[in-house]
Amino acid sequence: MKIFENINYDFLGKRKIFYAVSISLFLLGVINVIFRGLEFGIDFKGGTEIVLQFDKPVEIGKIRTDVENIGLGNVEVKTFGSETGVLVRTELQEIPANIYPVIRKNIDETIENSFPGLQKQVIDTTANSVTYQLTSADTTNRLVDILNNAGFQAGKVSVEPDNKELIVSVGIADWIKENLREKVSDNPFTLLKEEKVGPKVGKELKEDAVIAIIFSLIVILIYLGFRFKFIFAFGAVVALFHDTLITLGLYSLLYGVIPGLNLEIDLTIVAAFLTLIGYSINDTVIVFDRVRENMKIHKTTPLIDVINQSISKTMSRTILTGGTTLLTILVLMIFGGEVLRAFAFTLFFGIIIGTYSSIFVASALVLEYANRSKKKVQF
Repeated sequence: MKIFENINYDFLGKRKIFYAVSISLFLLGVINVIFRGLEFGIDFKGGTEIVLQFDKPVEIGKIRTDVENIGLGNVEVKTFGSETGVLVRTELQEIPANIYPVIRKNIDETIENSFPGLQKQVIDTTANSVTYQLTSADTTNRLVDILNNAGFQAGKVSVEPDNKELIVSVGIADWIKENLREKVSDNPFTLLKEEKVGPKVGKELKEDAVIAIIFSLIVILIYLGFRFKFIFAFGAVVALFHDTLITLGLYSLLYGVIPGLNLEIDLTIVAAFLTLIGYSINDTVIVFDRVRENMKIHKTTPLIDVINQSISKTMSRTILTGGTTLLTILVLMIFGGEVLRAFAFTLFFGIIIGTYSSIFVASALVLEYANRSKKKVQF
């Protein structure tokens, strides 16, 4: 299939218009990052992130009020994916000391109501759990089911048939579930996810993510410097910075604007940005390869004509490859679920911006260098 095969368009003749477009998008992103900031996920902030799935749509304002008043300090509550999903985030990793006895008491009351007078012994307690030893394995198995049905997270300590010990979680999710279960008794819910990350680990992950992106750009600069000329490598890396920063600005601009789109920076998004860098540089290298071939063939042709011709010759490949990729990512963004939606969103707009920058940033910088330095670029 061949489309846009014989186009003859003066791409770089309009480069100053697209300089203005790029600068405007860049400044818009920078302003938003400065004043609105970026929302980092639990991977980088540290704390606890809990996702609840309700059977029926919930009123997020009411859930927020219910959760904010249960003694967990500063709590963030918002929808997760759809009207039935709720995301609760807190900087705490362990249940507050004053709440711990309350949960313990509720566990003991549940056990007592199920098995009045049952002999049990607490053999271990931690900040996040309590372990009981009971009189028989059968009682232990039955009590695990009873506690789980009551909303606690309980399990057997061992899978051995004669195991008499069970462990019950005493965490932030348990406290939230217990309070919400009373206040939204007409709307059952389940715990989809509980994730904890220490603040020190979060800080290290954030630093490692920045280092990974910077080193990837440096390695690309070195590689392209050997494969082409340094100015080509410089133009390609500037285009990658252009793509990354504009996409990042888009994150800040659209955060909280599109319902159901969770635009938080986490490790999945870092992976998306690294994927975007790889895709974008591949498109730029395709154009540069054709520029190099045409410069060897048409040695007396002005550089602007060579670059325009090279872009025209690769346009069919760019449209077909980019178009099919975008269709796949669009399907992933719509049907891929909450976890993959932000990843797909990053790639979708990043690929569009990356294709644009291969023509109007990377190639344009090579031409500007040649025009301003009055040096002939040769291979």
